[in-house]
Amino acid sequence: MTTPKDPGAAPRRCLAVVLAAGEGKRMRSHLPKALHMIAGRSMLAHVLDAVGKAGADALAVVVGPGRDDVAAEARSAAPDARVFVQAERLGTAHAVLAAREAFRQGFDDILVLFADTPLVRPETFSHLREKLAEGAGVAALGFAPADPTGYGRLLTDGEGGLLAIREHKDATPEELAVGMCNAGLMALDGARAISWLERIDNCNAQKEYYLPDVVAVARGEGAACAYVMAPAEEVLGVNDRVQLAAAEAEIQKRLRAVAMLNGATLVAPETVFLSHDTCLGADVLVEPHVVFGPGVSVGDGCVIHAFSHLEGATLAKDAAIGPYARLRPGARLAAKAKIGNFVEIKKAEIGEGAKVNHLTYIGDASIGPRANIGAGVITCNYDGFLKYKTTIGADAFVGSNSALVAPVVIGDRAFVGSGSVVTGDVEADALAVARGRQAVIPGWAAAFRKKMAAIKAAK
Repeated sequence: MTTPKDPGAAPRRCLAVVLAAGEGKRMRSHLPKALHMIAGRSMLAHVLDAVGKAGADALAVVVGPGRDDVAAEARSAAPDARVFVQAERLGTAHAVLAAREAFRQGFDDILVLFADTPLVRPETFSHLREKLAEGAGVAALGFAPADPTGYGRLLTDGEGGLLAIREHKDATPEELAVGMCNAGLMALDGARAISWLERIDNCNAQKEYYLPDVVAVARGEGAACAYVMAPAEEVLGVNDRVQLAAAEAEIQKRLRAVAMLNGATLVAPETVFLSHDTCLGADVLVEPHVVFGPGVSVGDGCVIHAFSHLEGATLAKDAAIGPYARLRPGARLAAKAKIGNFVEIKKAEIGEGAKVNHLTYIGDASIGPRANIGAGVITCNYDGFLKYKTTIGADAFVGSNSALVAPVVIGDRAFVGSGSVVTGDVEADALAVARGRQAVIPGWAAAFRKKMAAIKAAK
């Protein structure tokens, strides 16, 4: 919670209203705009996470009619969030009022946010709340874009006060020369917010109720209005796929910087893509062209070689993977485990010091410490209906090009001969060979070549 200036006063309570009713027609998608992903999670989830970190005491999410998918995402990202429906799309002020029931719980601060502005940092929300704590009735978020065309302008008194927000189409030439623009996000005095919002009219070309008009209403009652400036890249709004890519680029830049400042080495940072929850330990080395999906934790000293893809995987200290390795959800590597090139691991535990080096698939399996899995080995874990587990013991050796038909157990220190199809358990310290016996026919190749050459010449 934002601390009031009077240390003896009670902490200020905050409601965050997130507007997520937009369909996003310019996205050219069947998916509503709020559910489009950046860094492995929805834009809506990013906003809810950031405002939660800023100390919001309650969350209200406004969705469009029939948008159970957006409502479900809101509740998944923030289980305590209340969801409200904007039955008609009559403007941003109308959308905020769709959550008026939440206001009645009594809050000092009301934050109004947008699900399609996913990059705003928690501290920026806190700065908006600080303006209310200092006495402002309304605090608007502004930015200074390189090209202000189309944006509403923040008209100020030069001393931190906000006089008006003027839409681009209504601005005079002098007002258009102002470089400070409206980002859309606001903080409102909770005691007066509903009264002010209800007094906004729709006397405009679109016949909509615009949230920026709350500044004029508040000032008309003598309330002070203020503003906070943020970097243009932080308030980037996403309305189409081009802007979605720009938002992805910006959040990747942030995530890479955090990873490197925390002790990871990214050899070519611009080629590495991280998820919002990627955790890289100290002295991790990440080579170029690596993709981290959600749910990856990499321990200290690990090496991720080039062109690898990880999702839902955990690597203990000093493990190494790749190049061209794929770790799917449920992959767990113990310390010093080695996963080599063109190897896929899914829902499998790889023991300490174990090696799976080449062209291999290990799924639904447990590989013991120091086991060695040869090139081209496959755990046959699926019969078309159900999945089954393969267990390989400590110090076992599985020869190249073997197929292990689950469920099957290879005991500690056991050997499986190359090219075997293993369908039964192998006891500890045993050798299993399951392949046809080799036959050699002397002179067969010479006779075959002679026969085929004659047939070809006759044609």
